Amino acid sequence: MMKLADKFKNKNIVLVGFMACGKTFTSRELAVRLKRERVSTDELIVAREKRSIADIFAQSGEPYFRQIERDVVRECAGRTGLVIDCGGGVAASDENFNALKATGISFYLNASPEAIHRRTQGKTDRPLLNVDDPMSKIQELLARRDPYYRKADHIVDSSEDNIPKVVDEILRILQAQ
Repeated sequence: MMKLADKFKNKNIVLVGFMACGKTFTSRELAVRLKRERVSTDELIVAREKRSIADIFAQSGEPYFRQIERDVVRECAGRTGLVIDCGGGVAASDENFNALKATGISFYLNASPEAIHRRTQGKTDRPLLNVDDPMSKIQELLARRDPYYRKADHIVDSSEDNIPKVVDEILRILQAQ
């Protein structure tokens, strides 16, 4: 376990980035190493709605999902000392990202479109990628969202499939602060 400097003791560690950039695995490892509670905005939404994100999109639409997401983000931002794994669209809302940054230090896990495509290929649990040309959709969405993600306090490359390396980099950044 690593002990964080006192100035981070009550700060949330917020992970943002595109789908399949490694936020879930990184948040799990960070939480273990730091002995912190981990929360996932997507997992909280699924638990609250009692249905998958794909089902929420299909049955209620993206605007409904984004409203639930805003509510969950506000709740997470109102707590302290968490590792927060944010759904891919969370940072695309200034309201969401500002709330999270008010109580946390944020990290953009930046993965290449090729890495994202490789990780999502053949999976159907990513409703925005259930299209004829998922690579083009990844590039389109990433181009739109990247400027929002870049508002994070720090950027960590997560294109390699090496979660321990990503976690080590985040911890190094936190220690250097």
